This record gives sequence, structure tokens and C-alpha cells, in this order.
Amino acid sequence: MEFFPCRAEPDIWMKDCGTHYEYIAVYCDDLTIASLNPKAITDTLEHVHKFKLKGTGELNFLLGCDYFRDADSTLCMAPKKYTIKMRDTFFRLFGHNPKKFRSPLEPNDNPELDTSEFLEERDIRIFQSLIGQAQWVIQLGRFDINVHVMTLSSFRMAPRQGHLDRMKRIYGYCWAFKDATIRIRTGLPDFSDLVVPEVDWSKSVYAGAKEDKPKDAPSPRGKPVRLYTYADANLCHNKLNGKAVTAELHFINQTPFDWYSKLQPTVNTATYGAESTAARSAIEHMRANRSTLEYLGVKIIGPSILFGDNKTVVDGASQLSSKLHKRHLMLSYHYVREALATGEYIYSFVSGKSNPSDILSKHWSHNDVWPMLQAILFWRGDTMELARLRKEKESINETNKNLDGRGVTNDEHLGNI
Repeated sequence: MEFFPCRAEPDIWMKDCGTHYEYIAVYCDDLTIASLNPKAITDTLEHVHKFKLKGTGELNFLLGCDYFRDADSTLCMAPKKYTIKMRDTFFRLFGHNPKKFRSPLEPNDNPELDTSEFLEERDIRIFQSLIGQAQWVIQLGRFDINVHVMTLSSFRMAPRQGHLDRMKRIYGYCWAFKDATIRIRTGLPDFSDLVVPEVDWSKSVYAGAKEDKPKDAPSPRGKPVRLYTYADANLCHNKLNGKAVTAELHFINQTPFDWYSKLQPTVNTATYGAESTAARSAIEHMRANRSTLEYLGVKIIGPSILFGDNKTVVDGASQLSSKLHKRHLMLSYHYVREALATGEYIYSFVSGKSNPSDILSKHWSHNDVWPMLQAILFWRGDTMELARLRKEKESINETNKNLDGRGVTNDEHLGNI
């Protein structure tokens, strides 16, 4: 049928259709087909090659994840049935539904300092089962519990009662926010207001730096995409070993497609070191994602953009005149700067309140992350409309604050947004 395996992802088969590629993703005996005419493919499999297919039709469920379309026809993916399965597992184990919470764990919680009783063998198996289900639901899109489950998973061999109680809370949070959905927003992001300083790297040690492009990648086809990533670090996340967390959230156009939250391999003694390590890790993963998409024949436009919320680290990597005063960070420092010198990457500052990778770096409170979390996982429709509504609400609140001193009531001035 003229399909060939992608060199970067051999389980994805491709066919060049001139203006675009068709794809068939293979998992054991399941096929997921991306095509303008998928029925022609299934008809060929059935009638020409005599395969007996079942469950053919529009994608609605795969590997625990539900697929559906919003009212505006936006394709959505959400682990709805799997979250119900998690609730049912919880009920079977504990005899009641999980109590609902507004955050996975208490803000700044440190499970590694827990001194409660060690669990008995039966409860250890229960804890391990809860961890396993939670790890899979993260793969299906619930990156908002990634750092919490990552933290607790290190206690799988010898969990304490406090660790089990924390897993119960995570299940309660997942159940309370079971409508979390990744919407496949394909529109190109608008970076027209992004200020990128011009740097002449030819007068530096990085002169001539070039990105190692795949030479055997297929010709790009179809509509263009833009790649960008948010990265963050949480210094001394683990109070026992002193290790920080690296957190990354990767986007293709307006859709999150990859996420990462993990303890850093070495101990950094300052925020600068932790953020530098996170930047290097993010660039590594951005390079891998970019290469994979190139091997899939995706048309990528512009440099990939890395956003970080530590201005000192961003400026140190992006400015030609910066100097490194900490030798143990030398490799991370030069790795990021050389990537920027290729022209294929941009490192830009974003405020912490606007950095969604913050969701994957620390144990947060609901109020701190809800503006970002709502936009990414819960808002139906155009997120620009959400931004407009928020500005309108802020304006009303400011007006109301100014009028309060003159004895005017809230109800007289606040509309229902």
C-alpha cells in the first residue's frame, strides 16, 4: 500500500500523498489512521488483503483515552473512562468514593519528611497499584499531577501511611477535576510581540554552530507548525537529598503534546544552577521532538522557542557578553548557548505567573495555577476570549475597589461575567 515506517518512530507508517502524508500508528493489533479518506485504507485491508477488522470508524477510544469533538468541532482527548476506572478502583479498595480536593497535594508539601508508620504488605500493594494507574493517566494528558506522582513514586518499595493518604488525595483531585481535556488547537501561535535581541555569535567561540539536521528525512508536507516549550526548576524539591526538579511543557501550535517532571541527577546549591540544568534538559528534549517531527515530514517554521522565568539565566544564555562564574555549570551553560547560536532556538523570559511548566515543578495551590490550568485543560473555545474576560473582570474589580470608599455596593457595579 506504499506506506513506509518513520525512521524516528518505526511504529508509525507513512505514505506521501503529494500535498500531505497519511499515517498509520500501530500498537500491537490496533491501528490508528490519520487520513483524508481512512475508509479507503480499511476497505483495502478488508477486501484486498482479507483482514478481518473490528471497531473501525472515527477514533473515540484508544489505550484508555477518550477522543471526541467539542461543539466547535475541535478534536479533544481526555481520559474520561479511565478516570472513572480510577474512581471505581478507589471505591473497591476503600469502600467509598475519593474525597474531592482542589489541588493534588498541599502546597509545599514534603512527603520525604513523613515519619508515619510503614504500611503492611497488603497496603503496599494497594499503594503501588494506585501509583501505576496515576502514572498512566499522566500519559493520557493529566500532566497536572505529574510532579506529585513523581514525588510519591520514589516510595513504592517502602511507603508510609502518610504516602498512601497523599495518593488518596491525588485521586480525589483527579475525580474533582475529571473534565480535564487536551484540545487539539491547530492554529499558529502569535509571537509577533516577542522581542528577540540580535546577537552576532560569529564573534564568539560558537561561530559556525549549526543544528545537526537529519539528512534522510522526508520532504515536509502539509500545514506548518510552530514549536515552543516552557521550562522551570524547583530548587531543593527533595529536602532529604537536596535535588531540584526539572519541569517542561512542550507545545505544537496551541496544543501541549509532551511533558516532563523529574528530579535533577545532581544537587544544585542555587536557583541559577537548577534553572540552567532545566534549560539544558529542555533544549535536549526540544531537539529530540524537532527531529522526530522532521522525520514525520512535518513542516516546522521559525526557531523553536524556550520560555523560562529566571531572567538571570535567560540573559546569561542569550547575551554575547555574559560570563559564567560557576564552573560546575559549564556544560549546561555552553550547551544552551551553542543551541541559540545555531539560530534554530530562542530563549525568552516569561514571568512565573505566566509559565505553565510551574504546574509540573512544585506542589502548588489551586489559586496559584488555576489561570494557566484553566486555559490549557478546561477552557472550551478560543483562549483569547478567556483572556478578554479576565481583563474585563480585573477592570471591574479595580473599579469596584475605587468605588468602595465612596459607599457604593458591589452589586451596583459588578456584572455577571
